[in-house]
Amino acid sequence: MAPPPLLRLDGVRLTFGGTPLLTGVELNVLPGERIALVGRNGSGKSTLMKIAAGQVEPDGGEVFLKPGTTLRYLPQEPDFGDFKTVGAYVASGLGPADDPYRVTMCLDALGLTEDMEPHHLSGGEARRAALARTLAPEPDIVLLDEPTNHLDLPTIEWLEDEVRQMKSAVVVISHDRRFLERVTRSTVWIDRGSAKRLDQGFGSFEAWRDKVLEEEERDLQKLDRKIVREEHWLRYGVTARRTRNMRRLGALHDLRQQRRDTRRAVGQVSMEASATRESGKLVIEAFNVSKAYDGRTLVDDFSTRIARGDRVGFVGPNGIGKTTLLKMLIGELKPDSGRVKLGTNLDLAFLDQKRAALADDLSVQDAITDGRGDQVMVNGEPRHVVGYLRDFLFTPEQIRTPAGKLSGGERARLLLAKTLATPANFLVLDEPTNDLDMETLDLLEELIANYPGTVLLVSHDRDFLDRTVTSVISPDGNGHWLEYAGGYSDMVAQRRDAAKAAAIAGKPSDKGSAKNGASKSGGGTSGASSGAAGKGGSSKLSFKQKFALENLPKEIAKLEAAIAKAEAEIADPALFTKNPDRFAKLAAGIDKHRAALAKAEDDWLELEMVRAEAED
Repeated sequence: MAPPPLLRLDGVRLTFGGTPLLTGVELNVLPGERIALVGRNGSGKSTLMKIAAGQVEPDGGEVFLKPGTTLRYLPQEPDFGDFKTVGAYVASGLGPADDPYRVTMCLDALGLTEDMEPHHLSGGEARRAALARTLAPEPDIVLLDEPTNHLDLPTIEWLEDEVRQMKSAVVVISHDRRFLERVTRSTVWIDRGSAKRLDQGFGSFEAWRDKVLEEEERDLQKLDRKIVREEHWLRYGVTARRTRNMRRLGALHDLRQQRRDTRRAVGQVSMEASATRESGKLVIEAFNVSKAYDGRTLVDDFSTRIARGDRVGFVGPNGIGKTTLLKMLIGELKPDSGRVKLGTNLDLAFLDQKRAALADDLSVQDAITDGRGDQVMVNGEPRHVVGYLRDFLFTPEQIRTPAGKLSGGERARLLLAKTLATPANFLVLDEPTNDLDMETLDLLEELIANYPGTVLLVSHDRDFLDRTVTSVISPDGNGHWLEYAGGYSDMVAQRRDAAKAAAIAGKPSDKGSAKNGASKSGGGTSGASSGAAGKGGSSKLSFKQKFALENLPKEIAKLEAAIAKAEAEIADPALFTKNPDRFAKLAAGIDKHRAALAKAEDDWLELEMVRAEAED
């Protein structure tokens, strides 16, 4: 028998203005549960969490917290009040029985100190301080509203481990799919004012949601057909004309009312990037660029070559230098040494993580049109600002709203709308995923994956990176940066394999075999045999090897893309019958690409082993 809930919300109702936001919502939180609270932006998730935390009073329904239960709530915007230090702010969340040492432990884990001043913290630091205050008491229930926003990957991974080890019940709102998949075991979907529960973690949610929506659509179609039949009877039925069967007529009115009361799923964001001329084949070429601030080297001797159509992700801890490197590559920041060559015909659209392009007093309309009337140019065609903003789920009533009055999700959508309206062949997106709901993220992923130009993307969202980028640039310590083929998961796998290879190469009995393996590869693009230097050989990679090491990831990514494209075409069951020659050509091409891919991956691994050995 299940234990009684620690927290119960029963029949909760709330209305802001016209349409009810919550209509009879139920939520039970049992001891130790892990619940993902999901739904579109504006569906009422955060409001429901505030009701559960006792910060918002519902219009109706019951909120019951078991006596003696401790609850802590992480809001999206922390309030530091009059606290002079971060330590005092975090300690204020402790109860009489809580361990004060947890304050120091949580702050250390989150990279903060107790003497920091709360009102001088950056957005990411403020988020970490609020997390420490929420987690330090080890309460019975933890309510987390977008805990991963503005956090870097190491902090997100620490938070994952912390949540999984906690004894507390956890209810979490997040757009980070990977985080939700790893920490939740139940899912509550807030949709059109009601709550639907799935007794499985978020990993099973999206397939279940799609099935529910399909069933709803079928039920609506059945209802529509029934209404049509009854209306036909009303107009043409002999009995209807003679006696006006009032019971059946009343049933028809009930059906019509049921149809009017049915709330369809919220519309989808519609995204399209404004196209412009095609850029040159070479977009960016960086030669040994370096940058330091206050004696700290952020970028040291970095080189890369980015071609038209590449989609490159930048990852790493906050403050490591991602934005600095990005701005050097696009020419906004001059390197201390080295040089950057930009390609021809580049039209850049830049989404800034600080949302600096959105002044708080700027209206939604003026943010899109730059204050120039009510028209916006999209792909060379004028569109009325109301119609364009409707594609991003803004209502006509919102076009005069100051940007400062918008929610975090609405501000994110508005800035996306502004960025995508800019004619460009080169998108630079610095933390575009903050505050976006999952459906909007899906469409942004699709837009980036199909974008004909070039994309540079800074993100801490691992799933988003896996779905969009063709390579990842990540720090390797002391200002060194490396580029990896594929998405975030591919980068992790390649680093793990390289570490294993380096460990093997570091053993005296295996160094010879590592060199021999490299020399057997011979010839290829890597030139691995020419520099398999041990302790007595060259201390650095040759120019040919370094060039190959930097460019093999791109070659691998292109081969993988070619294989995927050919496999998608050959998957058509009718292709062999319609065009056997095309089928045979595709099959042979796939085999050829796979062989080239295997060789390129082997060459890359051998060069990584040589590099690791040379750096010992």
